[in-house]
Amino acid sequence: MAKRKIGIVGFGKIARDQHAPAIAASSDFELAGVSNLGGGAPPNGVRGFATYAEMLATISDLDSVAICTPPGPRRLIAAECLSAGRNVLLEKPPAATVAEVRDIENRAKAAGKVAFATYHAQHNAAVKQAAQLLVGKSVKSLAVTRKEDIQRWHPGQDWILAAGGFGIFDPGINALSILTRILPQPVFVKSAELSFPANRQAPIAATVAFSTRLSTDARLAPDRSADMGN
Repeated sequence: MAKRKIGIVGFGKIARDQHAPAIAASSDFELAGVSNLGGGAPPNGVRGFATYAEMLATISDLDSVAICTPPGPRRLIAAECLSAGRNVLLEKPPAATVAEVRDIENRAKAAGKVAFATYHAQHNAAVKQAAQLLVGKSVKSLAVTRKEDIQRWHPGQDWILAAGGFGIFDPGINALSILTRILPQPVFVKSAELSFPANRQAPIAATVAFSTRLSTDARLAPDRSADMGN
């Protein structure tokens, strides 16, 4: 059986460190092209394109596209890839707003294609085990503390703290994906306090209060809270 061809849009750190090696190690997929290189070079033997539109037009048998750009342009890129008949994988967070995510979902359904968001943290074996341990249990309280070194995981990537870069919510969404995976009921944001560096446009830390209440009666259920910081 022939390998399914994958293209990558936005060939930055996550694509180089994770996507390209994973595809290369697979017997089922082939990295056929990369676009929006940001001044870098494609892997050996892989075609490079200045734009994703050029890649879509040139590789006619491209099966899927991994979108690894910053969140801002992902909805438009996903829409054009789906319209061209390709499945899409979206790095987290999948888009800038819930409305944009819904639009991608609707377009995927209309095209009969897959749109998959990479909330990879919740697929960790330990997270799955934690979810199983909580089945049938009552959680009285829960606190989440997540700290991630932005200099280690996003070295030289100033876009993450620029307007539209999402700041803390780029790594912090890993904590949220774990939280929603292990709890049996929906979780709602009650309040949030964001911390912005003086010279940046996106938050570097956040303190978020969650709730699973079914009404405004404070006695129905305890709050869940989380602190996230870089």
